[in-house]
Amino acid sequence: MEGTYFDELEFYRSIARSGARALLIGRRAILAYGINVMTSDYDFWIEMDDIEIFNKACEPFEMIPNRTPDEARKFGRYVLENSEHVDVLVARRMPTVDGQSITFKEAFEASLDTPRSRKIDVRVPQVEHLIMTKRFGARPKDASDINLLNEFLERLKV
Repeated sequence: MEGTYFDELEFYRSIARSGARALLIGRRAILAYGINVMTSDYDFWIEMDDIEIFNKACEPFEMIPNRTPDEARKFGRYVLENSEHVDVLVARRMPTVDGQSITFKEAFEASLDTPRSRKIDVRVPQVEHLIMTKRFGARPKDASDINLLNEFLERLKV
């Protein structure tokens, strides 16, 4: 697939302007806190009722969903992509590997405007909730990310 021009800041702004209730999660959210990690994709958790709004915000970037909104609601996730890859979670509640759970509403209501850069107009979960999203799976990189986020929280306390 040939790469296309992609303006990340405009991508975030388009989502923010759309009115879609969306949270940047995953490693891009960790980067937003100023913690350096490597990543090549985007991860969002969005309100299930806002799939169409979110997709419309991504249209100017020629991102194509791999599922219809109804299919995404059924499966709880979908992907938007062209030369960029966006994983989109649409579940109302997500369990963690250790039996806890968090709702999208809870995470969104406690979310923050991007903490490190006023140039990026996107909402991110507060650090504690971001840690919970990293516990949706049990991958080694998630454990590493949780350690980085816990260290970040410890530095904030000092």
